[in-house]
Amino acid sequence: MKINKFNRILGYVKPYWGSVTMNIVFVILSTIFSLFSFSMIVPFLNLLFNPDNLITVKPEFSLSSDALLETMNYYISTIIIAKGQKMALLFICAMLVFAFFLRNLTTYMASYYMAAVRVNSIKDLRTAVYNKILVLPLSFYSKQKKGDIIARITTDLQEIEVSIMNYLDVFIKSPITIIAYFAYMLGVSWELTLFVLCVLPIGGFVIGKIGKSLKKDSKEGQTRLANIIANIEETISGLRIIKAFNAISYTNEKFEEQNEGYSKLLRFVHRKRDLSSPMSELLSAVVISIVLWFGSTLILSGDATITAANFIAYIIVFSQIIPPAKSFSNGFYNLQKGMASAERVFEILDADEVILQKENALSINEFKDSINYNNVYFRYGKDDVLKNINLNIEKGKMIAVVGESGGGKSTMVDLLPRFYDVCEGSITIDGVDIRDYKIENLRSLMGIVSQESILFNDTVHNNIAFGMQNATREEVIEAAKVANAHEFIMNLENGYDTYIGDRGMNLSGGQRQRLSIARAVLKNPPILILDEATSSLDTESEKLVQDALSKIMSNRLQSLSHIVFQRFKMQTKS
Repeated sequence: MKINKFNRILGYVKPYWGSVTMNIVFVILSTIFSLFSFSMIVPFLNLLFNPDNLITVKPEFSLSSDALLETMNYYISTIIIAKGQKMALLFICAMLVFAFFLRNLTTYMASYYMAAVRVNSIKDLRTAVYNKILVLPLSFYSKQKKGDIIARITTDLQEIEVSIMNYLDVFIKSPITIIAYFAYMLGVSWELTLFVLCVLPIGGFVIGKIGKSLKKDSKEGQTRLANIIANIEETISGLRIIKAFNAISYTNEKFEEQNEGYSKLLRFVHRKRDLSSPMSELLSAVVISIVLWFGSTLILSGDATITAANFIAYIIVFSQIIPPAKSFSNGFYNLQKGMASAERVFEILDADEVILQKENALSINEFKDSINYNNVYFRYGKDDVLKNINLNIEKGKMIAVVGESGGGKSTMVDLLPRFYDVCEGSITIDGVDIRDYKIENLRSLMGIVSQESILFNDTVHNNIAFGMQNATREEVIEAAKVANAHEFIMNLENGYDTYIGDRGMNLSGGQRQRLSIARAVLKNPPILILDEATSSLDTESEKLVQDALSKIMSNRLQSLSHIVFQRFKMQTKS
């Protein structure tokens, strides 16, 4: 399962294989220049400790470490013979600086291309999650906390970028570096390299044992963080009630309890992950010491085919294997943490789209005759909310749905735009089951004014013209006038260009509702659903909104080209 999810993450990398290829090319070049810079140590040491051992015959070319070292010694010897030892030393130092310059340049270029892969892959994944959020049915959100969903598209995706995408970089770079260094070491001394291959895996096995439970702990940590975000979101939304009921201390204690639990788990996760660094350092020192002892023993016994200078270069190259091996080990820990976040993200991407559109769905661009509820049943769980509902709504009629709270009024009207689908029976428009229509076409026939005004943190103009990008300013103004909203809009600081704040909080309840009505008026839908549009307003605001609704309904009933579908909450007087 873990491999499958990692492969799914790699699926978002595939469109950027060009950048991945360039990254690999520069990693290879960086490794070559690194080996070249380390190899320069050999002629430097020979020049200092064995200046009379010169090579005057050019070695034959071959792809081996010995041939590389012999060729470098030959050119250094040529410089010594022609210009002296000091000039050769200066040449070695200059070549060493140049090699390190090329190494660092190619290392940067490798990171340059990998940055594009990381950022763009996460961008595509974030887009996929957001698109999924838009198409999932409302029933999905009735079971999820908004804060948890926000955490998955923010902190979890950030964790995937930091953990898995970093590991992807290590996954490419570390094996190339390790293989190249081992090939060099094998060319210098196969005996030492064989010994290293026997000792090194022991350290890797010990390190690998530390992080088996990290993935489980990390997933629990992300879940707790999501609960904290959900708590913060609920606190901000319900701040008025918290203050009104003197629940500040209670709310604060609840948050502190969540925060402490999350922090305690996070400390444990970080300490476990950070243990890999000192552990790998210690094991590296042990392995290098063993290799030093073994190699020195071979040289002192006279049985080794490696010189002292080559052995020192060998040890330097071997020590450079430790950082990529360590990065690979740390990357493994981060991968476990990132996979926990990936599981949470894929839970959204894999959620069932209950409201599905048929492959050959029909188009509908106008409402001609009637809407019919035919033996409709609907249930949220085991209990039926609607039972055997039969209703005929002819074009040009206004229908009021009246009933007690919890009686199924909201459910009944929510079935029409397919926010939910019927469990049994059918709903038809012009004799065709609404499930046979294209969802976008179906909803384009309807305008909805809900009890809670759903507005966005944007300008007045953009809220009225929401979903209608081609609407002109004149059309927006005309819709606002019909909704009795034009006067108060003109009294705002910037008129129709005034930002109304989060969910329209800079406006009163009646003003927000009239903007919602103006939005419905501008859309000019053939089917208008009024969902208790005045139930939460004060008397003055209700009068203005009712006047606006009367204008809308009067216009539609006179033209016989629209249908108004309104529900009211039943009120009783004692």
